Amino acid sequence: MEHKVILLVEDNPDDVELTLRAFRRYHLQNEVAVVNDGALALDYLLGTGEYAGRNLSQMPAVVLLDLKLPKMDGLEVLRQIRAHQRTRLLPVVILTSSSEERDLIDSYMNGANSYIRKPVDFDKFMRAVQQLGLYWLVLNEAPPVPGGD
Repeated sequence: MEHKVILLVEDNPDDVELTLRAFRRYHLQNEVAVVNDGALALDYLLGTGEYAGRNLSQMPAVVLLDLKLPKMDGLEVLRQIRAHQRTRLLPVVILTSSSEERDLIDSYMNGANSYIRKPVDFDKFMRAVQQLGLYWLVLNEAPPVPGGD
């Protein structure tokens, strides 16, 4: 089975730990790269900044993107992802606690593949992460990684 990486873009350490715990609980062995702000997410995806030199032929199978992030909010990260040829087709799942209808609409208008509100209930959150992993890492067939811009 090919090596599939998940990029988790989340600034709340408790949410990061909870997500990683859910992946472990359901035996999803994929590597999870974690960045805690929007600018670092783009650096990771584009191989710039502190991620200069990263092997760009290995893109994440899915990006789990929070909306409320420092430095650059999730909607701007999503716009930038869709603006670059290398990342344009990357699956992006908005994983947020926002219940604002505007955030939902803006996410889809800017090319989100899915929008999931983080359940507050621990067991519901664990099941949501399990289903995310099953769909995006096992069932979904991702597009090929294009060349540079």
